[in-house]
Amino acid sequence: MNHHNTPLPQVPPASPRPVRHLSDVQRRVTTAGQLRAQGVAVAEANEQCRPGGPWQQLLPGVYLLHPGPPTSEERLHAVLMYAGRDTATPPPAVPNQPGAGDPHRPVYKEAMITGLAALNLHGLSSAPPLLSLEHIDVLVPRLRRLRSTGCAHVVRTGSLPAPEQATGVPVAPVPRALADAVAQLTDATVVQRLLSEAVRGGHCEPTSVVRELNNAKLLSRPHVVDAVDSLLAEGRAFAEDRLYTMVCDYGLPDPVWNVDLRLPGGPHLGGLDAYWPEQAVAVELDTRAPRQDEDALWSEYARKREHLERLGITVVYITPKKLRNAMEQQAAVVRTALMASGDRDPAAYVVVLPR
Repeated sequence: MNHHNTPLPQVPPASPRPVRHLSDVQRRVTTAGQLRAQGVAVAEANEQCRPGGPWQQLLPGVYLLHPGPPTSEERLHAVLMYAGRDTATPPPAVPNQPGAGDPHRPVYKEAMITGLAALNLHGLSSAPPLLSLEHIDVLVPRLRRLRSTGCAHVVRTGSLPAPEQATGVPVAPVPRALADAVAQLTDATVVQRLLSEAVRGGHCEPTSVVRELNNAKLLSRPHVVDAVDSLLAEGRAFAEDRLYTMVCDYGLPDPVWNVDLRLPGGPHLGGLDAYWPEQAVAVELDTRAPRQDEDALWSEYARKREHLERLGITVVYITPKKLRNAMEQQAAVVRTALMASGDRDPAAYVVVLPR
């Protein structure tokens, strides 16, 4: 057979659908399985990939149907096709269902971009540009038989998170992508910059980042612990700002801020973020980091709350996430507690000291 005269499909649609329906990237990157479906044998495809030929093999079983370097989008899809091992097929030709998303987007089962590439796709400016990354991290289930090769760096997990879509590509959620990136980083400044931007940019809560870093057993590394400590301090400062905004914006009476309570001549009762002495209502921000000592810390919170409530003081716990996503609702909870104070027995007398 004369390979050079054989008309080769510019693109292999996996279902008999006109080529124009396929996304551009699918016209340029394809798998051995998809070529086979179009009647192109592996030997034939390899012939096209000889030096100076029109195609190139980017990864095992994944072909780029043009000469010259791949774009960052082509590399991303190639890595997903490699990790998906022919599970990357366009969905069957069914009428577009309302809300079904793009019917012509390839579906990558059980594989998603993670690490620095995912952080770049999520829009973090402190993540490096995609083309500068030598490897693209791809997250797959632990039992998949797949090795890292070429530009594909395989990261395994026992429990695959639900992927999010960024620029038409499945990516790991920000906290998971951060943990996978940090696992390979040794520069404390870079780690701190990434964690800080993720939280400051509202991509995720500090606690979800710490949980992922803990799951990945990264909290024993000194440069990671330092970054986490400053992240939690920063997260707390943000939450305090939001609490202040909530009181102002929703017209709550002014509390006293950041105080310590103690019984006259008696023991210290603990610190509070906001306290309304007349109504004996307190707000405390719950900014616990989910580390190994979580239970000990929570029982300390519970003990403090119980003690204050025995003295007739109502304690409202608010998480930074609730302050960010449901501020109005949290303001209503505090307002209800303030209004209900008239129906309760007066609280014990406590001394309020600045913290």
